[in-house]
Amino acid sequence: MLGTEPDRGDPDAADLATGLVANANPASDALLFQRCRWCGSAMYQRLLCPVCAGSDLRTEASTGTGVVRHATVIHRNTPAARNVSLVEMAEGFTVRGRVTGLATDVHSGDRVQLTTAQDPVRSQPVFQLVDGPYRSRS
Repeated sequence: MLGTEPDRGDPDAADLATGLVANANPASDALLFQRCRWCGSAMYQRLLCPVCAGSDLRTEASTGTGVVRHATVIHRNTPAARNVSLVEMAEGFTVRGRVTGLATDVHSGDRVQLTTAQDPVRSQPVFQLVDGPYRSRS
């Protein structure tokens, strides 16, 4: 129809038409995020840019490194305590995920590395500590 519909064989064209972020290779363990083509802001799982409200977003793969900005220990609905953290990624977006290891060893400022892009149980990224537990306590 006059070239208005995206080519169904082109995944980028289909993603632009639907606004969905699809992993072209589901076997890869990359954390995908969006970057606004207009202002350059990075975001995670958004349909519109939170800075300029633009809808022209491109999907990129993260390097997987980040810094814990907030960590919480949750005791409900699990037999053992688990960690839920907000991680600021090197590209500038923030994502909620889990950091492996003892839940009490994760603190703000700890550097982390992505291990799994999507935990099969909670559908969140899973990280591991890079430098080990937080050591500078007074």
